[in-house]
Amino acid sequence: VMDNLHLTSLKILKSIHLKFKRKCLEDEFTLQKFVNRALDIYNADDEFKEKIKNYTELEESGSMI
Repeated sequence: VMDNLHLTSLKILKSIHLKFKRKCLEDEFTLQKFVNRALDIYNADDEFKEKIKNYTELEESGSMI
């Protein structure tokens, strides 16, 4: 299984991450599960891909949002 994994590092917005962590505790879900599933849907679903690409509700910061 380890051969199929790619280790990466991300900078994510703290306020959004804290909200996500709270919800994950309630739902017994993880960031890793979320990212893998979101990437898979992004690759397979053009409507989802466009929705994500055109999402503008995040506050600008020093990172590449």
